[in-house]
Amino acid sequence: MKKIAFLFPGQGAQYTGMAADLLSSDAVKPLFDTASGILGKDIKELLESDAETLKRTDISQPAITAANLASAAFLGDKGYKPFVCAGFSLGEYAALVCAGIINAADCFRLVKARGAAMQKTVDNIREANGHDAPGMAAVIGLDPAKAEALIAQWKASANEALKGLYAANINSPKQLVVSGTAAALKEAETRFKEAGAKRVIRLQVAGPFHSPLMEEARKEFQTALETVSFSNPVIPVFSNVTGKRIESGEEAKKLAALHITHPVRWIDEESAAAACGIDACFEAGPGKVLQGLWKDASITGADGSGIPIYAAGTMEEIIQIGDLL
Repeated sequence: MKKIAFLFPGQGAQYTGMAADLLSSDAVKPLFDTASGILGKDIKELLESDAETLKRTDISQPAITAANLASAAFLGDKGYKPFVCAGFSLGEYAALVCAGIINAADCFRLVKARGAAMQKTVDNIREANGHDAPGMAAVIGLDPAKAEALIAQWKASANEALKGLYAANINSPKQLVVSGTAAALKEAETRFKEAGAKRVIRLQVAGPFHSPLMEEARKEFQTALETVSFSNPVIPVFSNVTGKRIESGEEAKKLAALHITHPVRWIDEESAAAACGIDACFEAGPGKVLQGLWKDASITGADGSGIPIYAAGTMEEIIQIGDLL
C-alpha cells in the first residue's frame, strides 16, 4: 500500500462553494452537521459566502477547516488512509484531527474561538493605524534567508514603518510571506523589488498572521485551549512552529498557542514528512497552493526520485486519484 501524506491548506486557499460537492457523501454529512451545531450557523451557507466575507478570519477559519476535514473524510471513504499528515497554517488544525490529537468537534470549537480572537485583534490593529488594514504579502523570487536578513536590517534602521514587518511563512526556496501593518507592507513592497524580488503579492487574508502583532489574540485563545484535551498522535504529524514532528499531545497544545504569533516553517515540515518514506502527497482541501510549494521545494524520496503531489479538494479530484497513483 502506498504511504500517503495528507497536507491541509490554510487561509488564502478559500473560494466560494468549496467542498460543496462533497456534501453528497454520507462520510461528510455528519461532519457538516457537527460543524453547524458548534458554529451556530449552517456550514453549507458559510461555504457559499462571497469572497469578501470569506476573507474575514472569523469566517474563513471554520469554513476552510470544514472543507479540509470534508476532503479527509471523503478520502477515507474511498480507502485512502494517511501515513503522515501536516497542515499549512490554519490547516494544522485539520492535521491535528487527522493524527488523532483532537476530535472534529473540539477542532471546530477551537477554530471558532481562534478566528474570533484573531479578527478582534486585526480590527484593533486597523483602528490603531488609521483604519488601514494590516495583512500579509508573498515575496516571490527572493531567497527566504536573504529576505529575512533584509527584514532584520530594515527593522534596525530608523524607519518606523518597517518596525511593523515580520517574516511569517517560510514557504519554499522561492517564496517568503511577510506580515505587517499597512504602512510596513507598502514600504516593504518597494524595497523587496529593489532587492531582486520578481513580485510582491498581497494575500487574501484578514490580518498579519504568524507575527508578534497577533499577541493579543494568542492570549485570548489560550483560554479556549485550556478547555480541550489533546491526545498523543497516532500517526506522524508536524508542527508549523518547529518544522519537526510533534511527539505528544502536551507538546501539541503548547505549540497551538505559539502558532498564532510564530512563523510557519513549511519547508522544514515538507522535508520532515518526506523523510518518513512517503510515496505521494494529497492536498486535502481547497486550492492548489501546497502543490506549488511542494514542487518548488523539489523534495525527493530515499531513492532520489521526486515525490508526486495530487489535488484532493473536490470529489472529482479524489475519484481521479485512483487513475493517477
